[in-house]
Amino acid sequence: MGDKQKKSSINISNLSHMMELFGKFDENIRLLEEELKVQIITNHTELLISGDKESVDVAHMILDKLLSAIEDGARIDKGRVKYLISLVKDGEIDQIGEHMGDLVYVTYKGKQIKSKTIGQARYIKAMRANDIVFGIGPAGTGKTYLSMAMAVNAYKNKTVSRIILTRPAVEAGEKLGFLPGDLQNKVDPYLRPLYDALHDMMGLDTYTRLIERGVIEVAPLAYMRGRTLDDAFIILDEAQNTTLEQMKMFLTRLGIGSKAVINGDITQIDLTLGAKSGLVEALDVLKDINGIGFVYLTHRDVVRHELVMSIIRAYDDYHKKGLPLNKGE
Repeated sequence: MGDKQKKSSINISNLSHMMELFGKFDENIRLLEEELKVQIITNHTELLISGDKESVDVAHMILDKLLSAIEDGARIDKGRVKYLISLVKDGEIDQIGEHMGDLVYVTYKGKQIKSKTIGQARYIKAMRANDIVFGIGPAGTGKTYLSMAMAVNAYKNKTVSRIILTRPAVEAGEKLGFLPGDLQNKVDPYLRPLYDALHDMMGLDTYTRLIERGVIEVAPLAYMRGRTLDDAFIILDEAQNTTLEQMKMFLTRLGIGSKAVINGDITQIDLTLGAKSGLVEALDVLKDINGIGFVYLTHRDVVRHELVMSIIRAYDDYHKKGLPLNKGE
């Protein structure tokens, strides 16, 4: 960056916000100092930044964005700081403002669900603009959670009258038959992440009431066959584990006034050897159809523990050496 020196300051009157910004053992500030080659110190309620002009301007911008997120109730960790720094290093500094502040839904506890990365912001934008959206990316990128937040918001705003959540139960044949209980008990483990997300957004009482009224339906993909789904927000999760026939069946269920979101990770296909993923085929077959959105998320959009991003990147690098990604192909 440049050589001209500069000093800048940011006022922070809330001590708890200052503590959240600095992180454990000041790890967030230390990371910014190390990566941007600036010095950041506190003077009571003021944050003082010094270094070369360009670096100080970038640090000021990042700190402003982090403080805005903290004021909205977000927790800040090294992963988020690293993400913002990576945008700067990749020449995407102008897009820093895009990934924070796109509010999707406010949970019953008052928690705001927002996009945390540029990829997530594009995913949300695609869901608002298209009746069918494919969200492709690794675990931890928020595909399921954000699409469910969009579905709940659509129901609350009376855009749709029901929510349908489904995913293929890959082991729904022989292996599932050995599990105890009725069919619902057997498929529940596959649907548990969907239940948990709904509980988090709506609360158990509201969720239970809507389930009983049939407003929310959580079911394995096999239950969709032969139906036409009108006036609904439909989410197909773990879509990489659909067969070719299942994917076509699902896509042709879409009725009047409905939206469909299809989420999957094409590097984690659990189909039997020799079976091709319906998601992989659909991405190729439907790529030129207007009105269908395709959003590809990467390790940079991971919002779980910062190590998850590193793990995904390591696996990507490993497989680029020529080892197979998809045992179903």
